[in-house]
Formats: sequence, structure tokens, C-alpha cells
Amino acid sequence: MSEEPTNPTVDLPTDLPTDLPDLPDLPDLTDANIEVTHPKSWAAGVPGVVHSMKPALAQMGPGRSFKTLLALNQKDGFDCMSCAWPDPAHRKAFEFCENGAKAVTWEATPVTVPRSFWAQHPLSELADKSEYWLGMQGRLVEPVYKPAGEDHYRPIEWSEAFDVIATALGQLDSPNEACFYTSGRASNEAAFAYQLFVRAFGTNNLPDCSNMCHESTGWAMGQTLGIGKSTISYDDFALADLIIIMGQNPGTNHPRMLTALEEAKANGAEIVAVNPLPEAGLRRYKNPQTVRGVLGHGTDIADQFVQVRIGGDMALLQAVCKRVLDAEAANPGTVLDHAFLDEHCLGLEELREHLAELDEEAVLAATGLRVQVIDELAARYLKAEKVIITWAMGLTQQKKGVATIKEIVNLLLLRGNIGKPGAGASPIRGHSNVQGDRTMGIWEQMPPRFLDALAAEFHFDPPREHGLDAVDSVRAMRDGKIRVWLGLGGNFVAAVSDTAVVEASVRRTALSVQISTKLNRSHVVTGEAALILPTLGRTEVDRQISGEQFVSVEDSVCAVHASRGTVEPVSSNLLSEVAIISRLARTVLAGRDPAAGGGIDWAGFEADYDLIRGHISRVVSGCENYNERIRHDGGFVLANGPRDSRTFTTPTGKAHLTVNQLEHIELPAGRLLLQTLRSHDQFNTTIYGNDDRYRGIKKGRHVVFINKHDLVTLGFADGDHVDVHSEFSDQVDRVLRGYRLVEYPTPRGCAAAYFPEANVLVPLDSVAEGSNTPVSKAVIIRLERAA
Repeated sequence: MSEEPTNPTVDLPTDLPTDLPDLPDLPDLTDANIEVTHPKSWAAGVPGVVHSMKPALAQMGPGRSFKTLLALNQKDGFDCMSCAWPDPAHRKAFEFCENGAKAVTWEATPVTVPRSFWAQHPLSELADKSEYWLGMQGRLVEPVYKPAGEDHYRPIEWSEAFDVIATALGQLDSPNEACFYTSGRASNEAAFAYQLFVRAFGTNNLPDCSNMCHESTGWAMGQTLGIGKSTISYDDFALADLIIIMGQNPGTNHPRMLTALEEAKANGAEIVAVNPLPEAGLRRYKNPQTVRGVLGHGTDIADQFVQVRIGGDMALLQAVCKRVLDAEAANPGTVLDHAFLDEHCLGLEELREHLAELDEEAVLAATGLRVQVIDELAARYLKAEKVIITWAMGLTQQKKGVATIKEIVNLLLLRGNIGKPGAGASPIRGHSNVQGDRTMGIWEQMPPRFLDALAAEFHFDPPREHGLDAVDSVRAMRDGKIRVWLGLGGNFVAAVSDTAVVEASVRRTALSVQISTKLNRSHVVTGEAALILPTLGRTEVDRQISGEQFVSVEDSVCAVHASRGTVEPVSSNLLSEVAIISRLARTVLAGRDPAAGGGIDWAGFEADYDLIRGHISRVVSGCENYNERIRHDGGFVLANGPRDSRTFTTPTGKAHLTVNQLEHIELPAGRLLLQTLRSHDQFNTTIYGNDDRYRGIKKGRHVVFINKHDLVTLGFADGDHVDVHSEFSDQVDRVLRGYRLVEYPTPRGCAAAYFPEANVLVPLDSVAEGSNTPVSKAVIIRLERAA
């Protein structure tokens, strides 16, 4: 066993600015003075730089700002804690975007929550505060505990905190009465240690944020291609003839993608945007690192904008597939990639027969498009030899999300657009290491081969029964079946659907625990007892007994690379995620027989992360020689059968074209179809401010975007305030009150509102078929005039 770890001695930071205001008394922003202007027609440019640097300089000061931002996404620096967009081989000095800079500022702020805060603010008061206010209180720097029956957190020692958790877990009748959530911010090392601890404890209840975002992608691609990950590399964007962007808003959600699209356009690629809203980043991009972007027009991104009705993507894809098959029928042997289909694919004839019966009128009703628009898209696809289709939450969070992504695979396979340069399927992950977490074993349904490898490496038999995902975890808490909830990062209470049900369910638990850097909604909606465990941020130097440590992450194109913090921690009392997990595991599993998961060297894990990576190399397929390869310049890329060699690890060894039944969403009279979306001033549930400048919204978030014709039809006007009610088969009245209507170029019959606030409208039982992902992109609503 390794030497007993202690809190490493860390001097207080010397690079923190001393003239910054404390923020405990920051007023909560309201929506009383919302300002609405015209949406922007382009993204980034000089305003992007200003909005990046202004909060950084104000909150961190010049020294800390440049020390962090110049290390962001660099090979010897730290990986952005925002999106999972991949890094180019040749990095710029400023390899970050506006929202990446905001994420760094949010985490690396020197403002900390003072000890007096907990006595001054009872939970009953904090529960009424907004996400923005909570996060602006500063970094968490000491463990705090809310005993059952009390209304305040109070600071406690680390050892006491671990004892509280161990006692609660030890009182359970079964390990399956506990749930262990994971956010995509966790490193590979933390994720591997976490899932190992949870399985050694005896359960597979490992819900994670992927359950709520790209789970539909994993199911669809896994069943058709044998792997639920992107089949392209970063360089493929520059080689493509056509890039189809579906259900995503790169300008806000992963802005560095705009640079890759600009490079593709410079190389002659055409780009089609398929999206209900005409987002600024899909229209024109002004690259702030080029003269053209600062002084000139910038780059027009979309050659064609397909403004599809919410939920109409599957019908659109089937219509394009049918046109491809019709073109082949008209000119046999000239359109389809028959050599590829014959050697690598199954299901062509079944797909051909199915689409021969496709109802064109049903397609037009579902998509809200004209025939000419679909014909134009099909013509672009038929002309291109190398096609990438890329997508995000706009597709995955639909009832038919899995089937829709299977239709993407169908379209790509028909002309051999898998496994060749410049072509492939490209899901874009929304959180920095959500894909790496899954690779490391954070999944409630890990396959037997992973569990077998875990058993062989650590000499205990991990549980085999599938655990609970995010939605099923809420159902279990609601039904009193989960007594302990532990979250590694994230903000589960705000992130998942049906907010009222989630909050009531969490409050039924005996203990809720959050491992976090800053306050959020999940800290103020608690179990009977609650703990907050503060952790190091990715920006901060991580020192352990063996010296400074680094961690690793995996991006959207399967590239794995190191991440090293560059600034001193804001407190010497913080522990890293790995240290928290290791100490928790040692406390909970103390005294167990090795055959029951008690023989793991948790102290060694904390002392030297190379030990964890050594185990990863022997357990996780594709991670052999992990310690050596992660130290290579830029890391390494995981093997990917469809991309690398056109091999498909499906049960048949072939890629599968599939038959999927089209289902049109019928709206009752006077109803609209709502999608939830992000503001430009937020990342997931983290709210950086109350503006959304690209959509013309300032000083507020309580808005509903609605087509001008629907305003007239429903008897409202721009600026009216309404109550928004969602309608579902369970007849529960879910409502947002007092929202301002904003006339906006949405498709007819469609509306949009910001999450997490609008999550209250998404029924818990409204989930995607197959993946159990909340259907946040197709909520039937009615509007009633506010009192």
C-alpha cells in the first residue's frame, strides 16, 4: 500500500488580484426590464473578444486572466471545461472562444464563499435565488453539512464529511438504494476511479449527463455502426465537399467549430444548416483572429438554410434518402456506392422497399418545408463525394431521436460516406469530457467485456445487473427506492426534466451529496441531510505526494490528451476529484475482504495518478500503454473501426441500414410545439449573465420566442406576458408563469424558451424511444394570458 495521503501543503495563491469586490450581496437579477432588439446576423468578431475579456479582467484581473486563457486548450495547458470541440494539430496562441473564456472566468475567479455565508443564508432563502446569483457567490472552499431537520449548512472537516457518507451508505438495505451521478466535467482518471468505487460498493446505478444529451446518438450509432462515437477526425472538416449541420447552434454551444467551418468553406465545401431557428453562427462568422473577421464581411457559413419544423428532421432525412434511391433507379449503378454497400452493409433492399411508400404530403406536413427546399438539399448531397453530417441536442432530445440518427446513418451509408477522408457521422458532444467518462465506464449498462476486465484487474466481481439512468433515478427517488444521492459535478436538479417532480424526489432522499466548485440549484434542493464537497477546478495546479499531477480527457473525435492546471488553487483546503473519490472509497470500503472490493489501493490512486492510468490501460479497450501514449505531444486517438478501416462491431459484422417508422406530431388547435435551448450567456445550466445578444435579448431570460403569424392567430402581440402550460397524457398542469412573448422567425406552430427554467414543462415520462432521453425538443404547449 502507498503512504497515507494527507492534504498537501499549498501556500495561498500569490497571483490573485486584491482589488476585486466580494459578491455575497450581489442582487438577484429580475426580468422586469427585459430589452428586445433584432437578432444578430453574424457571430463573433470584435464583440466576441470584448465579451470574452471584459468579465475575465473584471473578475480575475490581468495576471490571472492571461495565465489561464493563454494555457486554455494548449498542449501543455488545460482542457476547456466547456464543450468537447476537438483541438487542431497546430494551435493558435488564442485557442479559445468567448464561452470558453467565460467558463474559465467562472471557475478561476478568486472570489470565494466566506465561512459567514452559511450562517447568514438559510436553505429556505437560497432556494429562491437564481442560478446566476448562486454561481456568482464565488468558489466553494470548505466542506459543509446540513444535518436532517436543519435549515443551514455548516462547515465541517473532510474526515467528518466522509464519515457521514459512509454511515449513510452503510445503513442501506442494498447498494442499489444509492445513486452516483456524474457530470461531463470529470476527468478520465476521476471517472475511472469513481465507477470503480461505485461497482466495488455494489451497484451499477451510474446515471450521467449523457443520459440527457447524446444517449440517443449512442444507441443509434451503436446499433447501426457498432460504435456510438464520431466517425471523423478534426481534419476531415477541411476535406469535405458538403457539411450538413442539424439541430445545433455552433455559435453559442461550441463556437470554435465556426473556425473549422470557415476553413472548410475556404477549401470549397458547401454547408447546409438544418435548424428551426436561423442562428447567427450558422449565417455568418467574423473570425476575430483574422483581418477579414475584424474589418471585413467575414465568412457566410450556410449555403442553404433549411428551417425545419420542430420534430421534422426524421421526415426530411427519409425524403432525401428516397431521392437518392430514386436517382439510382433512374440511372442504375451511378449513384449508390455499390461496392461499399455490398461489402460492408446490410438492409438496402428493406430500406428501398420502405421508402418507396413514403408519403410526400406527410413529409411536407412534418417538416413545414416546400418540395423545392428538399430537392435542393438532395441535389447538394448527390453532387458531393465527401459528406459530413453533424448534429447535437436538437436531434437527440426528440421522441424519435434514435430513429432520426439512424436515418442520418442511412443517408451516409447509401453513398459510402463512412470511413473515407472528409466524410462521416459527427455527433458534437456538449460537455468537455462526457465522452471520456463513458469510455472510462460511467454508464449504467457497461457491457460484460468491460466488467470482466474490471474483475480480472481488481479481483472482485462487479455487479452485473443494469443500473438506473437519469430519468429512472428520478422515478426511483420519487418512489422512495433511492436513499442516498451523490453527484460528481454537474447540476442534476436543474438539468433533468420535470423540475417539480425532480425537486420533490430529491427531497425524499436521506442524504444528498454534491462534489462541486461553485453553488448551483442542486445544493439548495437537498435530501433530509446534505453535504457539499469542494473540489479543485481544471484550471488549478493539482499537487499530491508524488508531485504535480495531470489528468486526461477525450474530445468529440476520440482524441485523448492531457490537461494540466496552471494557477494556484484558491484555497489550500481543496481536494482534487481523484482525492475526494479515493478518500471516500477508503472510508466506505474499509475492512472489506479483497474479494468484495476491499483490496484496491485507493491511497496510491490519490498519491500518483499514473497508478490509475496503469489500471485503465489494462481494463479499457483501446487505452493500452496509456501512461506512455498520453505523454506524447498532443496525446493519442482511440481506435474507431468505422473511421479507420470500415469495420463494424455489430452482431453481424456489417453496418446496418434500418427501417424506421415516421411519426408526425399532431398539434391540437391553438397549441404550439416548444423546444428548450441555451442562451448565449450560459453553458448547460450555468448562467453567466442574463443576456442573449445573438437573439436580441438583454436583461432577462423569461421569454418565449414565437412566430409573428402565430401571435396573430392566437390573439397575442409581441411583448404580451403569458403563462405557458405544457400538455401531456398524464394531465398534470406544468406551467411557467409571466413569460414575455418575443416575435421571432421560428417556423409556424413552433416556439422556444430557455432551459433550465423551461425544464419544468418537460414531463418526466416524455422520453425518446430506446434511449430514455428527456424529450426537450417537442413539448406541446398552450399559452394563456398572464393575470
